[in-house]
Amino acid sequence: MLVVEDEKPLADAVARGLRRDGMAVDVAYDGESGQEKTSITRYDVVVLDRDLPAMSGDELCRELMTSGELTRVIMLTASDAVEDRVEGLSLGADDYLVKPFAFPELIARVRALGRRATPAQPPLLTAQDLELDPAKRIVRRSGGEVELTRKELGVLEVLLAAGGAVISSEELLERVWDENADPFTTTVRVTMMSLRKKLGEPGIIETVVGAGYRVPSAAAERVRD
Repeated sequence: MLVVEDEKPLADAVARGLRRDGMAVDVAYDGESGQEKTSITRYDVVVLDRDLPAMSGDELCRELMTSGELTRVIMLTASDAVEDRVEGLSLGADDYLVKPFAFPELIARVRALGRRATPAQPPLLTAQDLELDPAKRIVRRSGGEVELTRKELGVLEVLLAAGGAVISSEELLERVWDENADPFTTTVRVTMMSLRKKLGEPGIIETVVGAGYRVPSAAAERVRD
């Protein structure tokens, strides 16, 4: 996720709240910084203020809509006039939220847009006897609940959503952490060790040497059988 908001206290508060809900969040405090970040990273959702210095939110939204990426945009504005909401949506924004807003509503809208930014996922992500409910942030194995940290849960969600595809450490770092994460850190490896331990035996996460990690899909398991 990317939050583009020039009111620094608000931007930081939104980012903290989204991170507490298990999302990886970058922040930009003006339109030009937001443009630079979106040119480097493909975000699932951009939370975009309309009234920005350096480059307006409207202009940045137009660029995102013509980029061909699946990035979804939710616009924030202090105006609740109908014509302003219509104008924002006509620019290509997917959703529109008026300040001040209830934070649980923002979380719900961001998650809904995130599901539209990627291939549709089932309500439950499963593999063998493992089950993850992305909406409720609950993981169960063999019917028993598994307590995971936000980062462990984020890693597991990315792996399960990949449908058996290999996910590199670099992609996990980008999808689950944020731009402040050190690309040379052992964070992913340490988190993976802890996650595997909590999930128990038999091991469900495979290491693909030189490539990354994967959770085999049911289809892949049938092929091997």
